[in-house]
Amino acid sequence: MANNDILLMKGNEAIAHAAIRCGCDGYFGYPITPQSEILETLAAQKPWETTGMVVLQAESEVASINMLYGGGGAGKRVMTSSSSPGVALMQEGIAYMAGAEIPGLIVNVQRGGPGLGTIQPSQGDYFQATRGGGNGDYYIIVLAPSTVQEMADFVDLSFELAFKYRIPAMILSDGVIGQVMEKVTLPPFKPRRTDEEVIAQCPWASTGRKGMRPINVITSLELRPEAMEQHNLHLQAKYAEIRKNEVRYEELQTEDADYLIVAFGSAARIAQKAISDLRAEGIRVGLLRPITLWPFPYDRIRELSQKVRGILTFEINAGQMVEDVRLAVEGRTPVTHYGKMGGIVPTPDEVIATLKNHFSITL
Repeated sequence: MANNDILLMKGNEAIAHAAIRCGCDGYFGYPITPQSEILETLAAQKPWETTGMVVLQAESEVASINMLYGGGGAGKRVMTSSSSPGVALMQEGIAYMAGAEIPGLIVNVQRGGPGLGTIQPSQGDYFQATRGGGNGDYYIIVLAPSTVQEMADFVDLSFELAFKYRIPAMILSDGVIGQVMEKVTLPPFKPRRTDEEVIAQCPWASTGRKGMRPINVITSLELRPEAMEQHNLHLQAKYAEIRKNEVRYEELQTEDADYLIVAFGSAARIAQKAISDLRAEGIRVGLLRPITLWPFPYDRIRELSQKVRGILTFEINAGQMVEDVRLAVEGRTPVTHYGKMGGIVPTPDEVIATLKNHFSITL
């Protein structure tokens, strides 16, 4: 495939192709529905023969995340992917990476839970991703695509942010975006970095090159309380910098909106149809779609809350992002939530009915 080709593919397939093109050094993963096409596509493309990218089916999700720890600790662009129960198994390794400041990319194509749940779509891992599912005070950067094009685009962006801040990054997708087929323009090929370039760009990395002793010790362990506190203060300062510089969101028809819907990922696509139908009835509704779930666009939602009569948070879960929306609004504006669970994807009509009924909208 040449650069700038417009192709038709699933979101999972787009992530795999984008990984090859953006200079990814290695993928370590384990199959689980509904994201197995990522590993399957990489295996079919055989990038080890063209770009030198390593593709390995690990024996488990726990093994995958620890391979990510090792590859990222050597300064390499490495990634893994899974779905909700598999990512739950990775939480210890993600916390270790956050504590040791190791960059890497984790892709979560969410399915219904809790536990093994269902293979149908969900957005029930919002808390797990944005609150840090492992131990300690840490965050990871979380990007939420709503199109197949963003599935492809966010691979390179995730690596850029992960290495800029030495932090794990996650693409938090779901079964709808992973399985839907859409037109996509894949990113241009980016050459993988040489060992010399890795050493120059990542002086903190432990390369372990033949004939050289690794001079950097990569660890999240610190037995001295005072030193551990200083490390945590350093991490908190880094998180503050990310909050200041890396908040991303998209707005639709918010300029004259009387009501606001906040939704991410596939829910935002459903919300767009609901807003179109509501506008056709003369009800002015706008959409704010968080692209970064962490850092979250608190400031922009707070600004918009002062202009609207009510806010509906629409998520395919029991109500998780709604807590962040309420934190942003600080009680200034009524906020309600609508969502479905168990892998059921709501319809635009359900969103419309909830908005009208809760805010007593009549024409």
